[in-house]
Amino acid sequence: MTGSKRKNVVLLSLTLGVVMLGFGMIMPIMPFYVERMGASASELGLLVAISPFIQLVASPLWGGVSDRRGRKPVLAIGLLGYGLSMLFFGLSTELWMLFVARAVGALLSAATMPTTMAYIGDSTSEEERGGGMGALGAATGLGMVLGPALGGLLGSESLSTPFFLTAAVCLLTLLLVLLFLPESLPAEARRQPAAGTRPLRPLRDLWRASFGPLGVLFFLAFLVSFGLTNFQGIFGYYALKKFGYGTEEVGWILAVVGLVAALTQGALTGPLTRRWGEAPVIKATLLASAVTFALLLAARDLTTILITTGLFTLPNALLRPAVISLISRRAGVYQGAAMGLNNSFNSLGRVVGPIWAGFAFDLDYNLPYLSGAIIMAAGFLVSLAFVPQEQAAGSADAVTADKGEPSRPHQAARRSR
Repeated sequence: MTGSKRKNVVLLSLTLGVVMLGFGMIMPIMPFYVERMGASASELGLLVAISPFIQLVASPLWGGVSDRRGRKPVLAIGLLGYGLSMLFFGLSTELWMLFVARAVGALLSAATMPTTMAYIGDSTSEEERGGGMGALGAATGLGMVLGPALGGLLGSESLSTPFFLTAAVCLLTLLLVLLFLPESLPAEARRQPAAGTRPLRPLRDLWRASFGPLGVLFFLAFLVSFGLTNFQGIFGYYALKKFGYGTEEVGWILAVVGLVAALTQGALTGPLTRRWGEAPVIKATLLASAVTFALLLAARDLTTILITTGLFTLPNALLRPAVISLISRRAGVYQGAAMGLNNSFNSLGRVVGPIWAGFAFDLDYNLPYLSGAIIMAAGFLVSLAFVPQEQAAGSADAVTADKGEPSRPHQAARRSR
């Protein structure tokens, strides 16, 4: 990779790292911030769910805009929107202001992830692409590990400080992008929409895919995301209610979650799936997730909380990449559509998980974790019945097949029979 390409990858990694650092910083702060404004746990769940819901719809649209207008301006919009939303979040004095700030921020920051990935695709060769994507993944993971610890420490002094710091760093990153990041998509390569092209309809595609050949695996992708956000979305309230913890303790606990996830995915996912295959790993980790979900309720002090959350994180960190790998293996020639739908089902889980956790918490603060254990156990039973070990690659005629209509959003032609 040349020096200029390496510089671009560093800037892009910084961009994603800043976004994920900000996300990680506000995770331990959010429950205490909204609780100060008199919000219930169910209102917290709705506030958390706004962002993934908007991103579910907006991310594909921003990807299309970057194809037509170039990567750099869309990336700048994403950074500007995220930075301003964090600033408004820190200045908010009423609950409705938090909802507005999060919604606007989610709409604009949804441009960041797809545009960053597209930039790497534009500017690297096939041999270099893996390294570029790996750098983005490392920056994302680092932000998720450092963010909660930093946010918890800063929030112990002032709950608004993490939001202001995130806004400042994000806007500084925007300045670096504007000054030093070149456009990766020249004007002659930009794609204009073809006449008669119908707009993307993510929710319709999700519904169709649920009944397609990969529907069970998409359901499991949703389940993994649901389980993690069911835990994370309400954990601050849970720690406050049950243990009287503040932002600092919650920040360290969530930092352990990020660290265990990063180490597990980096060190164990590849060897285990190569040794046993994806299907057995999925079944074993679903069962372990159900058990450790319930085990969270047995924690009595900070030491046992760190142990039980680490044990809960470990199988869930293995589960997500195993599901993605099996989807890819069984999608055949429909890789793009399959990965896009997998991301959509993940986003859907991030919407439903915190909403359910918030409403369940208001009934009983143990209920989110009891229900999470039951749901993951149900997923384990589904995997036993519907996830066989072997299936021929490319057996699915279309990822979202339904009664003779080709796969969308890619409009892939059906293979001849």
